[in-house]
Amino acid sequence: MVNKKGFSLRIGLSLICFALLSGWTCSRSVPSTQGYYQNPILLHRADPQIYKHRDGYYYFMSSVLPDFDRLELRKSKTLTGIKDTKPVDVFLKQPSGPLSHNLWAPEIHYIHNKWYIYFSAAGTPEVFDHRMFVLENNSPDPTQGTWVYKGQIVTNWDSFALDATVFSHRGSLYLVWAQHDPAIAGNTNLYIAKMRNPWTIEGKQVMLSKPDLVWEQQGFWVNEGPAVLKRNGQIFLTYSASSCDPRYLMGMLRASDTSDLLRADSWTKSPVPVFQSNPAAHVYGPGHNSFTVSPDGTEDYLMYHAYSSNTVPTCFGDERSVRMQRFYWRPDGTPDFGQPVSEDVKLPLPSGEAAQQKR
Repeated sequence: MVNKKGFSLRIGLSLICFALLSGWTCSRSVPSTQGYYQNPILLHRADPQIYKHRDGYYYFMSSVLPDFDRLELRKSKTLTGIKDTKPVDVFLKQPSGPLSHNLWAPEIHYIHNKWYIYFSAAGTPEVFDHRMFVLENNSPDPTQGTWVYKGQIVTNWDSFALDATVFSHRGSLYLVWAQHDPAIAGNTNLYIAKMRNPWTIEGKQVMLSKPDLVWEQQGFWVNEGPAVLKRNGQIFLTYSASSCDPRYLMGMLRASDTSDLLRADSWTKSPVPVFQSNPAAHVYGPGHNSFTVSPDGTEDYLMYHAYSSNTVPTCFGDERSVRMQRFYWRPDGTPDFGQPVSEDVKLPLPSGEAAQQKR
């Protein structure tokens, strides 16, 4: 059944958001000066990733729907302010070659005093032709300077690979990503490896998870979109499973922060999803998340994409939108993401935003 409310909302937005033609993105969120916000915060975007830097700014990236033709970067002093910032195009798809189609799931990270963007791209329109690539920028402000192509991340197989993320732990840099192993049934599994530098892995690569649970096998057999959260002496690794349509949902692995992260048995996999559709709230297929904190650092936030309808036939259109909501912690030290929040709910501004707005 068509979600009439969401349908009429999109029509209204399409009439007033002429700015899309110049690269701006519409949002349903109310002005943050009112003391609250509502989801979604960005329309026609997916695979959101946000990085809070020591300069006090948030840097945000996502897949650009439905064309997947560029990598754009947003810079904001506040979380809700992301919707109001004009994106900077930092990379465009190339006329030919491995970077010519479907630029997916970019992530920005600051490593050894330089900025890096990790993303996947394809040399053909085929869905499963992606490989992972890296850009570098030595400017203090990543919206300025020059982005230099560092090359493809080479793994054990020359096969479908995507959704690279990085994290540092105990002096080592790690890469986590999704890839198809030709010897394993299914589409993608999750892997981890140490990095010699921000664009080269070294040593063994270890499979952390494959889609072996029923809820990970809806449509496609998929584990992808990893995101890392470190807290309470543990490392939590969330991921997304099943087809990237309204059946999409999130799982989680965890390991002790004193364990050998390159041992598969150091990681424990949740037998049930940790975040999934909330039909009562008309939010479907939540996933491909990232984590951040409020401007004053006192609150934790989950950023993810989702649909407003469960009748979307494919994830290659422009129906996904970016949402965010606060999450909490259980007594046992594990994160409690709750359920996706309805678009009708007025959510309090992240702590510290009001002070930032007055500056």
